[in-house]
Amino acid sequence: MSNASRPGPWKITHRVWLYLAAAVALVFLIAPIFIVIPMSFSASRYLDFPPQAWSLRWYAAYFSSLEWTEATKVSLQVAVLTCLLATPIGVAAAYAIHMSESPAIKRLHSVLLLPLMVPNIIVAIGIYFVYARLSLVGTITGLVLAHVMLAIPFVVITALAGLRQSDMSLERAARSLGCNRFQAFMKATLPNIKPSVISGALFAFITSLDEVLIAIFVSSGDNTTLTKIMFTTLRDEIDPRIAAVSTLLIVASLAIALTATLVQSRKNTRPQV
Repeated sequence: MSNASRPGPWKITHRVWLYLAAAVALVFLIAPIFIVIPMSFSASRYLDFPPQAWSLRWYAAYFSSLEWTEATKVSLQVAVLTCLLATPIGVAAAYAIHMSESPAIKRLHSVLLLPLMVPNIIVAIGIYFVYARLSLVGTITGLVLAHVMLAIPFVVITALAGLRQSDMSLERAARSLGCNRFQAFMKATLPNIKPSVISGALFAFITSLDEVLIAIFVSSGDNTTLTKIMFTTLRDEIDPRIAAVSTLLIVASLAIALTATLVQSRKNTRPQV
């Protein structure tokens, strides 16, 4: 290696500080996991860290509680419906943004990303007042529509990334052979961006499953979500079941995130034809 191609001392120092900053941020983000998970296995009646004795009693208490299990069913139902609705809408929007030359359609990209920019508490308050007029408070429909709004940006981002890496000449060839635009997309483009679509769908599912602020305002009665039960329980009493449920959500979230990452990595390492 020539001296010209070797990084200077200031570049090496800059990289070291960058890696240290990233490591500190990572530790700060994941540190609560190493506190919550051990607490979920505590035998104490109260949240105890480090646990003085180990037990599965709070996992058993969670699975034996009708209130908690019903809330879990509601959360999973809403997450699945959100995934099924947000994925095709987000993919269609990403396709329109990618293919259109219209400035108005290009601005749609920024509009669709607004739920990521506006604080969730403001979104939740606005949704509550709209739903109060439409009698959607405390309904599955209201929860799903609100969560779809939050999930669409994630689908748009992942699908648009896939489209930008895809060879659109395959779709043009399919259209030249007699397919309409929808048929060409389904047969030529969608198979190429399938990993991105799957990743977007997984992120939509996990966004709905973990959402709490909108659930606090919108869900109620038989349609109360798991995250709202956790919030109200933590506010009213200190129940170690919260640690057990949090651990299960952490494991589910990590599994889904890793799955999405693996899907994307397989796409990136797949040999191009």
